[in-house]
Amino acid sequence: MSYEAKRCGVQFSPPSIVLFYEDKETKHVRKRVIPVRNFSKYSDYSMAAERLKNHPRHRDYLENVPQSQLEKLHIILRDHMEGLSLEHSLASFRLDPDEDLNKLDDEELARKKGQMDELFEKNRRRKDDPDFVYDVEMDFGKTTQEKCSWDEESDDGF
Repeated sequence: MSYEAKRCGVQFSPPSIVLFYEDKETKHVRKRVIPVRNFSKYSDYSMAAERLKNHPRHRDYLENVPQSQLEKLHIILRDHMEGLSLEHSLASFRLDPDEDLNKLDDEELARKKGQMDELFEKNRRRKDDPDFVYDVEMDFGKTTQEKCSWDEESDDGF
């Protein structure tokens, strides 16, 4: 049988992944609650998501669900187990251009870099795209540069 995933979500009590899917043969939309077992606030979310996606019982239903989406759902579950609010968990997935990435731990930094890579690939122009233009030149205007005393001194030595 083939299934098409429509929506995914989390259920906090008991910790579960909720999947709405359509059976392609009967065209019925159904709800499947997949319990997340052996998962604690110390668990690795990427391993848990991969294990769930490859589980023989859920493999057919989760085939079209991206691994990154399952990882995000596991992160939300883990944050809830740590006592963090849903708003805080969802805010951690947003990219803030003013955020100082030097202050993040390795796991969150890797997550933010992954999000930036996804955004870059989504906005990337390829040669095959209809709106692709080769060698675009743009004038950004002149900015006033401040004079520094060390700039003047270093020119004398050359």
